Amino acid sequence: MPSTVVLVSGASTWGRKLPRAFYDRPTVEVARELLGKYLVRHTAEGPIIGRIVETEAYVGPEDRASHAWRGLTRRTAIMFGPPGYAYVYVIYGVHHCLNIVTEREGYPAAVLIRAVEPIMPGRECAPTIPNGPGKVCRYLAVDRTFNGADLCGSVLYVEDRGEVIAPDHIASTPRIGVDYAGPWSEKPWRFYLRGNPFVSRPRRSSSSRR
Repeated sequence: MPSTVVLVSGASTWGRKLPRAFYDRPTVEVARELLGKYLVRHTAEGPIIGRIVETEAYVGPEDRASHAWRGLTRRTAIMFGPPGYAYVYVIYGVHHCLNIVTEREGYPAAVLIRAVEPIMPGRECAPTIPNGPGKVCRYLAVDRTFNGADLCGSVLYVEDRGEVIAPDHIASTPRIGVDYAGPWSEKPWRFYLRGNPFVSRPRRSSSSRR
């Protein structure tokens, strides 16, 4: 898989920016493999970085928990586009949520970034602890202007720093807040790093998904 090596200003290590091919795969695989990767958001004041510790997969038009279940709309158009782009929406009129579009163009699927571990010096004690999807966007200074942003670009992207996550360190549960989705609400498509203090909320693990 081709990749681009970049140096993140202000960071202590080299990292490989994830290529589009990483996202052009089954969504559940992408959701699991994003754990331990690093979200990088460049600002005028310098980079903001968070290690991804929790994700959720939303898979196709048949997934009743997905925004795409009702078909193509102005709101969901990004989900139907090519992989590797940001889908940012607002909940409760105030909280932004960051998703990354996955799989082939025309098939609406995405991974929600539910929580990150702040790693930038001085931001560990920031007022916003990014242990929930809205808090992730607040921490990264991501809003609706990032809807449609290219995650293979230079402002917002994901890095692979070579961290290997052992399978038994990954837990899965049903997704949070989708009880309305019938049997789809029981899909074990929420993934998180066991024992990480920045996971959004505890929930009994359905399996380690080994």
